[in-house]
Amino acid sequence: MSAPSPAATPAASLMDIVAGFSFSPLDHALFAYPWGEGVLKGAPGPRRWQRDVMEAIGRHLANPATRHTPMRIAVASGHGIGKSALIAMIVNWALDTCEDTRILITANTEAQLRTKTAPEIAKWRRLALTESWFRPTATALISAAKGHEQAWRADLVTWSAQNTEAFAGLHNQGRRIVVIYDEASGIADKVWEVTLGALTDAATEILWIAFGNPTQNKGAFRECFGRHRRLWHKAQIDSRSVEGTNRAYLDELAATYGEESDIVKVRVRGQFPAASSLQFISAAGAGAARARGVESLPSDPLIYGVDIARFGDDHSTLAKRCGRDARSRPWKRWHGADTMQVAGDIALEAAQERPDAIFVDAGAMGAGVVDRLRQLGLMNVHEVHFGGRGREAIWAGATRVRTANKRAEMWTNLRAWLDGGAIPDEQAIEDDLTGVEYGYDANQAIMLEKKAHMKARGLASPDDGDALALTFAEPVMPRETPGWLSPGRWGRQEAGVYDRYAELKREWD
Repeated sequence: MSAPSPAATPAASLMDIVAGFSFSPLDHALFAYPWGEGVLKGAPGPRRWQRDVMEAIGRHLANPATRHTPMRIAVASGHGIGKSALIAMIVNWALDTCEDTRILITANTEAQLRTKTAPEIAKWRRLALTESWFRPTATALISAAKGHEQAWRADLVTWSAQNTEAFAGLHNQGRRIVVIYDEASGIADKVWEVTLGALTDAATEILWIAFGNPTQNKGAFRECFGRHRRLWHKAQIDSRSVEGTNRAYLDELAATYGEESDIVKVRVRGQFPAASSLQFISAAGAGAARARGVESLPSDPLIYGVDIARFGDDHSTLAKRCGRDARSRPWKRWHGADTMQVAGDIALEAAQERPDAIFVDAGAMGAGVVDRLRQLGLMNVHEVHFGGRGREAIWAGATRVRTANKRAEMWTNLRAWLDGGAIPDEQAIEDDLTGVEYGYDANQAIMLEKKAHMKARGLASPDDGDALALTFAEPVMPRETPGWLSPGRWGRQEAGVYDRYAELKREWD
């Protein structure tokens, strides 16, 4: 079917023309948007993989034998292929071409839904020739037709494994239902199970679409390509095969981590990882450390970790840790400050608190801070090179693992410390700790995602996380040997003079 030109379409016939695309989301997309103009300059139409998905939907709906059987679509892909754009085009087509369509859209996290999915849907609604047909809000597209506000709409909802009413109550018999999962790998299996209830309406057009990077090697999204593969129209897409993607960035990922690394499998090749998750530090672990109350021992050394900002929107951070306590002493941050100011402020902090060691990231501008701190008389300053050789680090309990470089070594020890450590009760620090992904190099040594690659997928540079990790750069001796461990006092308890258990009681009371 060849879509008519929007410029030659009288306003009075627009509804009739758009209604003719009821079984053809691709023709709707070609007709509704100003391809080659404005923000779509250089884009002649949807990308090839987007066309394939829309054509598959069209074939399903155009066939009377399949039209009223649920169609399930799963696409696992690498980074930057235009998943959110296709979601928006499908939403607009579904609403425009079927009266009283109901659409439910969710994502792996509230932040993804609010900052990525919703803005993309709003952008494509503004671009559409039919923009005025639906009224956008922060969480919905609502029909402008009087009396249809509740029945003809698309809602963006956050999911909860404990609160699944929105998914359980989605019914629209005789009309059209569309359920869309963005970044589907992170959506709980319970939500997938409840969504099955929306597939039971008779004589109803039903689409269930799940897109995302394949970050988990188990769960419902993985099973779309495994034991449930016969139920799904599915594709796994290498980002490098898609027109318009950032090939230089994708090639850099492959060169840095290796074609067989989990990071490249997930972020480039659209393949599921070998490890159960790419997230290096769990949200549960970081959250527990925010809430935990821990006091340090008198013998615990005070250690400073200093991460120096490299880019304009990053910040330098001074993290402070004394044993299991990284909370009670306030951290410091600098935005836009030069190295002299940062070094001067750190020297003032050190004069008051007398840290036993100061570890500074020596990359880029950090070397200047190291030199200036030494000029100011601080001799316990140590420069750390993130790309230096990594040693074995503690994974959990007595388990030790190999690390690809110094940064991976420090973060691995930090990860183990979080089981009993306390961090500041700040969301930004938790986000830094939980945002980093990891994989393995060719020698099966742990390798962390680079800061630049985190920024490319929309996350902030983990400056606070790196600063805390720096406090694990090297072992630091205790401030003083507790009396109960002193060899000179062993076996010499004198009545009324020295109780060798008293200090132990004080430290653990």
